Amino acid sequence: MEKIKIGKVASAVGMKGEIKILSYSDDEERFEKLDRIYIGDKQYEIESVRYKGNMPIIKAAGIDDRNASEAAAGRSVFMDESDLEELGEDEHYVRDIIGAQVVTEEGCVLGTLKDITNHAGQDLYEVEKPDGGILLIPGVPAFILDIDEENMKITVRLIEGLADL
Repeated sequence: MEKIKIGKVASAVGMKGEIKILSYSDDEERFEKLDRIYIGDKQYEIESVRYKGNMPIIKAAGIDDRNASEAAAGRSVFMDESDLEELGEDEHYVRDIIGAQVVTEEGCVLGTLKDITNHAGQDLYEVEKPDGGILLIPGVPAFILDIDEENMKITVRLIEGLADL
């Protein structure tokens, strides 16, 4: 079974082994829905979840003191693929469309989708151009016109002024 990266341990919290997580999930309640996580290759049962701002603070069984939580800092956090939720129509997991061909609405090939990142609350589609450069496209309906996961093709409208690429 595949593990899905959902965050990174940002820091230790308090003296009882809690850890603050930098979450990569769009689902703010992701950690509340899980029974277990992996930190690196080791599995941990989740005992409790609370929040400081929008960052989850987790108490995991086996991480019981400040030293253990500090040792986890900087490590990647994963969940089991089987814990992924069913998506609605026109929703996609990023991992399922990475590598898709990105084309303009006129059919011009721009490159392949390298990643989708979130900057200041907005998704940016990172498109690797054939020359190795990167093109960033805002992940909003005005610019992302269609995602055809079956054919691995994303149709976009370029921002005015970029149409000459």
